[in-house]
Amino acid sequence: MLIMEKTVKIGPNIKFIRNLKGLKQEAVAVEMGISQAEYSLIENSDEVDDQIVIQIAHILNVTPELIREFNENQAFYSIENKVEHNTLHEHAHGIHQVFSPVEKVVELYERLLASEREKIEILKSQHNK
Repeated sequence: MLIMEKTVKIGPNIKFIRNLKGLKQEAVAVEMGISQAEYSLIENSDEVDDQIVIQIAHILNVTPELIREFNENQAFYSIENKVEHNTLHEHAHGIHQVFSPVEKVVELYERLLASEREKIEILKSQHNK
């Protein structure tokens, strides 16, 4: 019986987490002191040097372990399980509230996008002074 070991792809993990944080590649690249193209190569790599993972984790405000061990399916599974615990069923009073994990992710993206737009407007107003 052949057992296939699952390989962790660090670059895609970084990309997914960066997107959840609502950051662009350029923003992380600037913080690292490299070009966007160089940063893109990192996100497209299966293996990433530990020092780079630590640097990116610091920029993204997460632990290096989260990047190394991140699993998109596991994250959504975790969200669903937490949502299940947050579900409110009070049939005696006619209350039935269920939180959808997909709706929560969409809500998060929308808030992050609104935040980025606010930052852009602040920067534009500061630049025009």
